[in-house]
Amino acid sequence: MTLQVTLKSGEKVKINDHVYCSPPWSVRDGTPYSVARIMEFLPPEGASKGKGKGKEIYTRVRLAWYYRPSDVSDRPVADSRLLLAAIYSEICDLNQLRSKCHVLHRDKITDLAGWKKRPDRFYFNRLFDPYIKKEFEVIQATDVRNLPDNIRQVLTSRYEYVVAEKEVVPDLTDTLRLCATCSEWCANPDTVGCDRCKNFFHMSCVQPPLLAKPSRGYGWTCAPCSKRHEEEVDKHDVRHPTPVAKPKSNAPAPRGRGRPRKDRSLAEKEENVEIKYFKMWPFRYFGQYTVAEDTLDPDDLIFPRSATRVGPKYQATVPSTINVPSPSDLEQRGGDNTVEVLSAVNNLTDEEITELEAWKSVLSRKKENLHSVDWLTEAIRRFSQAYLMNRGWSTVDMSVPTRVEKWKKGETRYTDREWSAEEIAAFEDGIFLYGAELRAVHDEIGTRSISEVVRFYAHWKSSKLKEENAHIRLTRLNAKGDEKNEAPAANTVDPFSDDEGSVIRGFSRHNNSCGACRTRESENWWRAPKGLVTDILCDPCGTNWRKYADLNVRPVREDALPPSKKGPEKREGTPLNGPSAKRLRTSTSGNVTPPPNVPAAPQLRCLACQKNGPVGKVVRCSQCQFRVHAASCGVHVDKSAVDSWMCDVCQNQKTMESSMNTDCLLCPRRKFKKKVQYPNADSFLRASKPTEGQGWAHVLCAVFTPEISFSDVSQLRLVEGISTIPRQRWTSRCTICGETSGAVIRCSDCVREYHTSCAWMNGHRFGFEIQSVRNPRREGVIITFKGETGNMVPIVCCQEHENSKRELYDVCETDETGETALQIYCRTYKQAPITHAHALLRKARRLDQTLNMRMDGPSSADSSVEAVLQCEMCSTQYSPAFYPNKHYSDRWRCHKCHFEHQRDGTFGFSPADSLSPIDDMMDV
Repeated sequence: MTLQVTLKSGEKVKINDHVYCSPPWSVRDGTPYSVARIMEFLPPEGASKGKGKGKEIYTRVRLAWYYRPSDVSDRPVADSRLLLAAIYSEICDLNQLRSKCHVLHRDKITDLAGWKKRPDRFYFNRLFDPYIKKEFEVIQATDVRNLPDNIRQVLTSRYEYVVAEKEVVPDLTDTLRLCATCSEWCANPDTVGCDRCKNFFHMSCVQPPLLAKPSRGYGWTCAPCSKRHEEEVDKHDVRHPTPVAKPKSNAPAPRGRGRPRKDRSLAEKEENVEIKYFKMWPFRYFGQYTVAEDTLDPDDLIFPRSATRVGPKYQATVPSTINVPSPSDLEQRGGDNTVEVLSAVNNLTDEEITELEAWKSVLSRKKENLHSVDWLTEAIRRFSQAYLMNRGWSTVDMSVPTRVEKWKKGETRYTDREWSAEEIAAFEDGIFLYGAELRAVHDEIGTRSISEVVRFYAHWKSSKLKEENAHIRLTRLNAKGDEKNEAPAANTVDPFSDDEGSVIRGFSRHNNSCGACRTRESENWWRAPKGLVTDILCDPCGTNWRKYADLNVRPVREDALPPSKKGPEKREGTPLNGPSAKRLRTSTSGNVTPPPNVPAAPQLRCLACQKNGPVGKVVRCSQCQFRVHAASCGVHVDKSAVDSWMCDVCQNQKTMESSMNTDCLLCPRRKFKKKVQYPNADSFLRASKPTEGQGWAHVLCAVFTPEISFSDVSQLRLVEGISTIPRQRWTSRCTICGETSGAVIRCSDCVREYHTSCAWMNGHRFGFEIQSVRNPRREGVIITFKGETGNMVPIVCCQEHENSKRELYDVCETDETGETALQIYCRTYKQAPITHAHALLRKARRLDQTLNMRMDGPSSADSSVEAVLQCEMCSTQYSPAFYPNKHYSDRWRCHKCHFEHQRDGTFGFSPADSLSPIDDMMDV
């Protein structure tokens, strides 16, 4: 009679049944169930088997695991019913089995689509080996035909499937291949095939024998075919055969594997199909590195194999040392003089050992040393030396961390020096990037040897396991306390008790809907994995995640208001301004348990758009409390570092990479009675970025000034191209502040000109407009934003143009991908050509263009501007800036002569009065 075991869910399982296996929720940390096959039931560890039949007590089970594709690779797999077999087993507690499922090979399933529609059904067609990290094909053993009869019969009688490499499968499933010379079976590793006659030969049967197979991409022909081909070439009678097409047939198309069948009895037969097992495994490896005759041995290993690493390619060739004379002054090892005593505790009496333990406990003030293997080993070594030299225990000193060892020139440390906080941070970063690849972690640290890294990794891993175990124990104690507080219902059976903490029995205030489908009603609620909006899942989503590792997460708009602040949803046809319902409609089902309301997530108000947003999407400077949408200011910050983020201005106070004078170079330089060092943190004008000359410019000024570009648009830095702004824009008077310094921009709907910062502070309208194009090839780069396609143009309008018909997108307005309008505009139109030249060369070219424009003179349309400026002192016509003479309005001085005479005290003139400030390299 077949042994059967009853699970907690009430299902009975036997050997070779497939089951879901999972530890408690607190241990598996939200991961889905594992799928496995029962190999055997085992009694408790250390217990003897029962004497009578059926009297054994089974508490453990050996399981053969299956992997999900997401467990072994990061590539997405749409089929949640696909598994990967493995020749890997473990022993687990019987209480970890959840329920029964069915797993079949792909070729055993007639209707795959119908199979996947049924619950708890899986299939596999490949095998993953966890040791060599490689996937193999799994085929039925009856499909293997290229084998001698005796080997094939043994293989098919023992195993149901064969595991092999993908490139070997066509050779295995081919017809039996016999050598055309000796008529013996041709094993694939020692066989070559003729490309013309399609016969196979042993490499040792051809004349001359072949030492190796042809390289990949090359063919081989036997001697008769090669001679026949040479004769055809000499006769010029070579004709290439014409491929024969298959004649068309009027017969109906064959029934596809995926077409659904309504034969339910066939599906039940497939579930109960008999599978062959040999030593508890239904398959074995029979691939490229298998010797066919070895499979006859029942003890032959069935695991996948890889290429051998034996030979001169992998092993060193050590020269012989027989005739090499050895030095005569070497001390012969093995005697009393060369032996290093590590411990002499076995020679001590009980009283001496008690006294030694007492002295050992007072040698160190650090209690952790009394449990350190390195410290204890060195202490015993030093006590043993004192005992052998007839010295007292009081002469032992552990304050010196080094010791002298035989066969070594210098002193060595018996334990590693303490790790600094920087080294520990670099170690943890390396573990996060490379995992347990300690060689790469060692390169990441740079200040420790590989042996020190290995030892520290062992201590670090043990400390992490200690924390995890403490967390598990605390969770179990809390769970036991909750169970004691709950009053059990009489004569009730919980059908979900097998999940041991996966079912939510008491709601908290932190969940109000399913974290995947967003539904608010469900008969049962399950705990959700990390990373979702809420911590609960409804019954369908919880089942799909636990069994199939599949979650169809409904996207949630981040800028949407919290559900608790929204009114009831209006049905179709309900007027928007109608009165709200007094009572929300609730479900009439008595078994439905609505989750409680959840408090609103913390919100921050952006100073650019004056709209609230969640923390992370809207960042706040930890020093000046400046708040802005991260995407509108070129900010990229990790979730763990959101609270410690600092704006560029505050960051510059520590790094001092740019000028400490953070006044915008594009704004007028106003004179204040009290010097204001930094911009106001309560305005969007606080958002400033460094320029290529270590100056500063407002993000708003740089974006809405057409000549400006950025070296890195993803971070909106560095600001380039200030020198390319025309001179007229620097000398025009602002219609708001009346200043003539600073670069002005023009209103998009009138002729008014003003500074960008002045327009922002006076409430002018800023945004981006999508202008349609007729010919996309001629009219520049076009983009698509919120369904509109065309050129994106920055627009600034006066307050008087509020009734303008322009449809503008706000600076912080986002599209479906989450990118803001400012972000898309800068990425498309504001990126400097960094691939053509480096920053210094780009700056020099811009200065050359400015000087050439001055040398060529003004156009005929503007005769009011002087054609050529010339220094009255050195007669040069080339200077970054010309300064007017204080006494003669028609005389000018170059930059060099102006400051030389200013130092001599001849006359003074402020650089701010210059008519053409050239870029921010003039900053002082």
